[in-house]
Amino acid sequence: MKVFDVAIIGAGVIGASIARELSKYQLSTILIEAENDVSMGSSKANSAIIHGGYAESHSKVKGRFCYKGRVQFSKLDKELNFGYKENGSFVIAFEEENLPKLEELKANGELNGLTDLSILTKDEIIKLEPNINPEVKYALYCKGAGICSPYEFVIALTENAIHNGVELKLNTEVTSIKEIDSKYFEITSKDENKIYARYIVNAAGLHGAKVANMLGDKSFEIYPRSGEYMVFKRGYGELVKQVIFQMPSKLGKGILVTPTYHNNLLIGPDALNEPVVDLNTHVERLAKIFKLALNSIPSLDVNNFIRSFSGVRAVSSTDDFIIRASEVNPRFIFATGIQSPGLTSSPAIAQEVVCLLKENGLELKENKNFDPYRKPIIPDPSKKVWAEGIEIKKYVDLPKGDPDRFVCRCEQVSESTINEALNRNIPITSVDAIKRRTRAGMGLCQGTFCRSRVFEYLKDKVQDRADINTDIQDKHLSRVSKSELLNYMKNN
Repeated sequence: MKVFDVAIIGAGVIGASIARELSKYQLSTILIEAENDVSMGSSKANSAIIHGGYAESHSKVKGRFCYKGRVQFSKLDKELNFGYKENGSFVIAFEEENLPKLEELKANGELNGLTDLSILTKDEIIKLEPNINPEVKYALYCKGAGICSPYEFVIALTENAIHNGVELKLNTEVTSIKEIDSKYFEITSKDENKIYARYIVNAAGLHGAKVANMLGDKSFEIYPRSGEYMVFKRGYGELVKQVIFQMPSKLGKGILVTPTYHNNLLIGPDALNEPVVDLNTHVERLAKIFKLALNSIPSLDVNNFIRSFSGVRAVSSTDDFIIRASEVNPRFIFATGIQSPGLTSSPAIAQEVVCLLKENGLELKENKNFDPYRKPIIPDPSKKVWAEGIEIKKYVDLPKGDPDRFVCRCEQVSESTINEALNRNIPITSVDAIKRRTRAGMGLCQGTFCRSRVFEYLKDKVQDRADINTDIQDKHLSRVSKSELLNYMKNN
């Protein structure tokens, strides 16, 4: 019977960050995930923002961890090649009475350690952001804020962790945990398989309280808070340069407008506390999001919208990150209740969890063979040469087996890129898993053309385990289409 040193429950950005951090030491570590891939919860459905670190109070855990995490992303991207860009952020204000609030945010950020904050006036803002609402008066500018590809980040962390010795167990929903002889834990999954470990890290996201309850810890609850987003076509991200946040004002409660790492435009989210997790999108909510976004960028054109999605944040009853050892058992470590800015904070959270494990008796010896590097799957979008016109058809029509064949024409994803994704160390069984790694299916047609082509390669690799359904189909979700949104906005 194998007993791991550490079992991490949950392969989102927190679990994957912890797994990679632990792989720097001579430990046996297993990363356990209920879904068929990593980054299947909040980590794939969020704003993809690397926040500055000024918005969260210094008195809270998340306020102290955000900036510590943010400053590590440049180095992490150089090592892991997941897609990160430091493009800066604005918090914009349209009213004179909002200036003191911006100054408060600036002061709080400086208390959190930031050194790259400034308050800009109208002319300075418009010079940096020409398409912004000309009614803007002030903005808090954070030069070092950025954007990343969040699911690619989780994939990269996990691939590198596995490369350095961590085991990954997908399709493993934990149903019970019990301690054996005060020495190790027995973790039982839904299919009755058992995993044994001396320490457990609870990074289960929305299920964090449920996992804590398995060992009798009822010290907190987790509540779902949904937020819906709109994604616009590739290239439309050039409409804005920075991440643009709004301050609540007489114009309404603000939302963000941002380019994505791959040059789409993203707007959202709204926020709705819900009794249960709801990953559907709703036309009236999206229409309201778009209307609010016009306050920031009046030239937004809804005709460039291509898809919607919903993310659900894990809000703790403490309204803060829960990063500590359980009072029930100190070898049971919590890294849960991680809502925004959890993505930004994740590198610092991982380091803190390693410290907690050490404080509670885990011996850490350096892994001198640790390799921090992971090569990219898809090309750097700023360096990629895009085919045009008849040239696209030429690549699409190449025979299967030609590495230059375009499997996806909208995003111009080649056969070689698909095969690169399929031959990494995380098992892939779905077309959406390939989409997250290669962008095949993320373009204008949203997979109408390429899904069956992608499935051919998947089936060649995993035979009967291949799933042609999207995650939305497998989970029986509904998403608002472009035609539905346009029709609603025309009539309302």
